[in-house]
Amino acid sequence: MRILAYNIRHGAGMDHVVDLPRLADVIMPLEPDVVLLQEVDKGVNRSGGVDQMAEFERLTGMSSYFGKFMDHDSGEYGMGILTREPALESASEELPSGEEPRCSLWVRTTQAVFIGVHLYRTEPERLAQAQRLVETFADETGPVIVAGDFNSEPGSAVMDYIGQHWRIAPKASPTLSFPADEPVKEIDFILYRPEDAFDVVTSHVVDEAMASDHRPVLLELRPRLTHEAR
Repeated sequence: MRILAYNIRHGAGMDHVVDLPRLADVIMPLEPDVVLLQEVDKGVNRSGGVDQMAEFERLTGMSSYFGKFMDHDSGEYGMGILTREPALESASEELPSGEEPRCSLWVRTTQAVFIGVHLYRTEPERLAQAQRLVETFADETGPVIVAGDFNSEPGSAVMDYIGQHWRIAPKASPTLSFPADEPVKEIDFILYRPEDAFDVVTSHVVDEAMASDHRPVLLELRPRLTHEAR
């Protein structure tokens, strides 16, 4: 099971050119089963009025899902998920807001529940959003993956809190993901539970310095046979 988390800055690369085919060319060779995208536009003027998730669906052949944060620039701004197999269920869940509204976007597949997040830039709001996330999915008994831009670094209150409820997949070095051209921060993560259900095959930041202002993060999990047999 290969999971990719990627903040795409509405498709704009480090050269400030909005180029969705370039992003698709980053995504597809990684062969993800699920892609959790942050900073996605739908019909927004700044990115040419394109429904970006519909365009990613066309470019990748994957199923697409969109969660709206807010109206913006004649369109909508939020997050998206791409799945190799169509989701059994999908929805967005409102999170406590900062100056901008936030939500989580999730899909359920035959493998797991996958939750995309983009937490707010100030820590009190991020912590409240993390707490709501934990509460919302507390009753899920099967595998749950949460991934995205947490705007928080390792050892922060937010990551320490959410790490009590999900396993933060440790990455191979180098772990920094932002800004893409010369990264100085580790703020993009993929987490999973239950911890004993999977072995980590690979977990790393993808060496991609141009297509967005963040580098993508890839995690591959292998289900443990002992867990499957329970």
